Amino acid sequence: MNATCERCGNVYDKPLLIRAADGTSHVFDSFECAIDSLAPRCGHCGCRIIGHGVEDDGQMFCCANCARLTGITAVADRADAAPGVGAEPSVGAPTRPPADS
Repeated sequence: MNATCERCGNVYDKPLLIRAADGTSHVFDSFECAIDSLAPRCGHCGCRIIGHGVEDDGQMFCCANCARLTGITAVADRADAAPGVGAEPSVGAPTRPPADS
């Protein structure tokens, strides 16, 4: 079955069909296109969140550090790290501007 990737327009004979929880379906020629189209962006640095990330009050972040840099302190990347312990953001931490969607 040939299908056209909705992200890049490539016609491919081994497409990925992804059905989202909301019932919508998407066709891609690669995980790269699927990720670029569907993965949420970090609310601080703008990168695509490929793993679990962290969430607070509906905002998604790629890691607890990015959440802390926006003022959210009740998050941790590891279960054994108590929120707020060792959570001081580093001064001048690198950031990236959000890429165009």
